[in-house]
Parts: sequence; C-alpha cells; structure tokens
Amino acid sequence: MVVTPNQFRRGTKIEVDGEPYTVVEYLHIKMGRGGANVRTKMKSLITGRVIERTFTSDEKIKQPDFEEKQMQYLYNDGENYYFMDNETYEQITMTSEEVGEAALFMPENINVKVQIFNKKPIGVEIPNFVELEVVETVPGIKGDTVSGGSKPAKVSTGGTVTVPLFINEGDIIKIDTRDGSYIERVSR
Repeated sequence: MVVTPNQFRRGTKIEVDGEPYTVVEYLHIKMGRGGANVRTKMKSLITGRVIERTFTSDEKIKQPDFEEKQMQYLYNDGENYYFMDNETYEQITMTSEEVGEAALFMPENINVKVQIFNKKPIGVEIPNFVELEVVETVPGIKGDTVSGGSKPAKVSTGGTVTVPLFINEGDIIKIDTRDGSYIERVSR
C-alpha cells in the first residue's frame, strides 16, 4: 500500500529506507511556481529517534507491514520477556532491548500492545497508567505533609518514581507510564 505526502496525518505510519516511522508533524509548503513540498518530523518505531525529511507532494511512500497486537505480558526470565496473544494463545519472546523502558512499569499479566514490523516484534506499548506497589523507599516521618517534599521510591517492577513524603513501602500508587511520574496513592 502506498500513500502520498498529501495524505499525511499525525500518527500516519510510513516506511523510509526500510525502517518504519510514524509522522509526528507535517507542514505543506507551496513554493511559487513549483509543486508543493511536505516537511515532516518522523519518529522511528524501532529506535525512537526523530528525524526531519521533506517530500515532494506527488512522491509515493510505502506504508510498512506494521501491526499492533493486543497481548498479555506473562513473565521475564532475566534476559527475555514472554507475551501471549489474547486471541490465538500463541506466545512470543522479546529481548530486553526490544521491550526497552516499558519494562520499568510493566507488571506481569498486564495487557499491552506489541508492535510488529515485517512479522517480527519490535516494541511494546503499555497503558498510560498503571498501579504498582512501592517495594523500597525511605520511611515517612511524623509531621510530613502532603505539600511537603518528595523522595524516590522503587516499585515492584523495578522502576523508580519520585513520590510525596507520605508514601510508604507497601502502598499502591498510580503511575503515568509516559513520563514515569507519580499520580496518586490508590486506596486498597
């Protein structure tokens, strides 16, 4: 399947130099007598780096063999992460490099979107918010208030989050996985 730069929208997936990208920004530029150009910012779906590229408006760009499958994260054995397709119950394995930073806030048995390019898994997209248990933090001191300072806390998946002083070990907290920030303490 092919698209032209005139059909670009935010989130459009295209293949450039054999690598899948998603369009982050695009701007149509009409030059005096010549044809129009489309200046784009694209983010690599494999490496995450952002590049800028200008296309002519009549250029044909291939859409990648790309899909996102709902899968359940099962477990990791220290090197590999194991996922199960929710429809076929087929299991796939991904390396730590392929999973990336998603592993910091990915508890077992959570449903995730596995990104597949050319029939090979290349990345994982976890939900925007997860609830995790605090397993390690310095204890709160009597008199610490909600408006006070903050401290680091390690959660059950291995990630570290900056939390308010009143959060203690064993508390369940809600985390925004996009930036790894604390949202709120969850009552049990």
